[in-house]
Amino acid sequence: MEETLSIIKPDAMERNLEDEIKKIFIKNNFEIVKEKKVKLDKKEAEQFYKVHETKPFYDDLCNYLSSGPVLVMVLKKENAIADNRKIMGSTNPQDADQGTIRKQFGISIDKNSVHGSDSKENAQKEISFFFKD
Repeated sequence: MEETLSIIKPDAMERNLEDEIKKIFIKNNFEIVKEKKVKLDKKEAEQFYKVHETKPFYDDLCNYLSSGPVLVMVLKKENAIADNRKIMGSTNPQDADQGTIRKQFGISIDKNSVHGSDSKENAQKEISFFFKD
């Protein structure tokens, strides 16, 4: 069994999509092991997205993530990381496959509704960032 972090981002939270998105995870055999609603400040968003700090979109990304509440979840199943990335879809909702979360709910490349860990190493870092056990 593998764990990954999923974040329902501010744009999806503003539109009250958290239950619909959680149903998609459950339908795809993910177990939601932990979840909590949080409001990050800009510094916390900067820490979370530190991996992107040299990229031109870093500041906008941090401003966006800290712009409203998010729902963070630990998802668990076999191949959780790859399966979550598949059901999320491409970063840009316009490029995402039909039926993916980002195609259904994403507004733009910036407001794409969800985040998911992209590797085992990042999943561990991201989970421990939000869930300090």
